[in-house]
Amino acid sequence: MKNILLTILLTFGLFSSQAQEATADTLSEAEMMVMYQAYVDSVMQTLTYETGEIKLKNGIATITVPTDYKYLNGENSEMVLTELWGNPPSEGDAKSLGMLLPADSDLMSDSSYVINITYSEEGYVDDSDAKDINYDDLLASMREDLVEANAYREEMGYPTVSNISWASKPYYDGNQKKLYWAKDIAFDGSAVNTLNYNIRVLGRKGYLQMNVIGEMPVLPQVNANMDNILPAVNFTEGNRYADFNPDIDKVAAYGIGGLIAGKVLMKAGILAKLGLILAKFWKFIAFGVIALFAGIRKIFGGKEPENTETPVS
Repeated sequence: MKNILLTILLTFGLFSSQAQEATADTLSEAEMMVMYQAYVDSVMQTLTYETGEIKLKNGIATITVPTDYKYLNGENSEMVLTELWGNPPSEGDAKSLGMLLPADSDLMSDSSYVINITYSEEGYVDDSDAKDINYDDLLASMREDLVEANAYREEMGYPTVSNISWASKPYYDGNQKKLYWAKDIAFDGSAVNTLNYNIRVLGRKGYLQMNVIGEMPVLPQVNANMDNILPAVNFTEGNRYADFNPDIDKVAAYGIGGLIAGKVLMKAGILAKLGLILAKFWKFIAFGVIALFAGIRKIFGGKEPENTETPVS
């Protein structure tokens, strides 16, 4: 455990140049844990939570924070994703516009979840195929695509996916132009499956992505609150789906089926847009510290997985 804690502190740069010469023999586990917890506390103290109505991306959309939820703005959310959870810095469309999370949420707990919000301006998504999609066939197609996706993941040093199933079958509200679905993703070697819960709000020039970051046990909590979450986020006048102008607006290269399957994005290698990059404690795999996740679970009181690879959501 001492070596794991030392690696945590070195990974986050919590030692000065002189202190980095220290070894696990010169620092006790208690001293390392105090330093790491001080770092986490310092980041947590900088976070500012909001409620009420929030404008997203220069006013193209708004979110009315649901009862029993709170909101972190984009800057704070990026700090959580990178500084606390160790995700790579986001760029472009993958950059967070903010996060929704339960009011009593603990960001460092495995039993918590957040809903990360981004915006993709990839064009107007034609929803005419929605009524004809066979979701069982779509799932079968997604499983076939795992061969190509896993080859890319393995090349990049990410854990491969052994299976995908529906945790919640896709549902599209054609009146509100809102779509959601949830995948149960099994990563090779991981004892705990990953929840990949996706919400899309369609607009004139693209769509808002709301990706739940959490593990499978939080699924009942998310489902129980979906009726509060879905109505909370809407495009503003001029940016709504109904405001589409075929004479000047771009049309996306895919419809509802492609949006769910993510084939276009997968072939482009943009894993972050598929919701397959964002995770808690991701940096430790990026740094090749395979044993680290098990140590962190011990630190925060979670059960140690059978193997030490971090599940990705």
